[in-house]
Amino acid sequence: MNASPLSRFMLLSWAGVLWALGVALFVTNSHAADSNPDADRILALGGSVTEIVYALGEEDRLIARDTTSTFPAPANDLEDVGYLRALSPEGVLSVDPTLIISEEGAGPPETIDVLRDAAIPFVTVPETYSREGILEKIRTVGDALDVPEKADDLAARIDLALREAEEKAATVSETPKRVLFILSTQGGRIMAAGTNTAAQAIIEMSGGVNAVAAFEGYKQMTDEAVSAAAPDVILMMDRGGDHGASNDELFTMPAIITTPAAEDEAVIRMDGLYILGFGPRTADAAIELNERLYGG
Repeated sequence: MNASPLSRFMLLSWAGVLWALGVALFVTNSHAADSNPDADRILALGGSVTEIVYALGEEDRLIARDTTSTFPAPANDLEDVGYLRALSPEGVLSVDPTLIISEEGAGPPETIDVLRDAAIPFVTVPETYSREGILEKIRTVGDALDVPEKADDLAARIDLALREAEEKAATVSETPKRVLFILSTQGGRIMAAGTNTAAQAIIEMSGGVNAVAAFEGYKQMTDEAVSAAAPDVILMMDRGGDHGASNDELFTMPAIITTPAAEDEAVIRMDGLYILGFGPRTADAAIELNERLYGG
């Protein structure tokens, strides 16, 4: 028996209503999966994530952090579960988190698998070394904490600061300085930053040029390769030990002694998280590096 036009219209109308309800429920459930308004025992993994939680004013919900989370100072009073890329399931589970917010790259993978199997909400914050990447970090953390309005406000302020840093870098009138970021001098070998690294990004954001373009990531360089890179300035983290040679040691190394940087003994040392974290303080770091490269 054929349905009347009116019956077919009513069936189609109800189908449309049910489809709309299904979409609404899907969207609501998806958002609920990404936000955790009741999470009051948060573990932050990664220095930039911890900084963002504090910048959002949600630090009262933090109960632990990883070793790289050293700013702001009160974060150091939180329980430390270990290094971001060498976490143990026991160390993480011992703090009984109700939410884990982590930078990309946390590991090892086996530990992350155990944590996901433990049914603890686990939010991964994407890592992109750019202005938009920082803003996305802020929004991702804000959504995880269910404070999107706070995140939008913070992102707007950080966006303005980063644009000001970019404008300052664009006004450099002299030939851009070639900057070699040295991660380590352990054993007399230079480990430096190539392309697609936080070091390259902060150098460029401050108006400089990364002296190394031959490889990606952080790798050891031969003395000949360092000499050929011809850096005008050496950039290092301000840490001691085998990773951070003193000026006297640095500028007598065979790899460095032939460079323009050695002629002027041009070395800049800055806090590692400050310049490589790509979080709320990155605009300040870029402006400071710009001023130390070219004068205030």
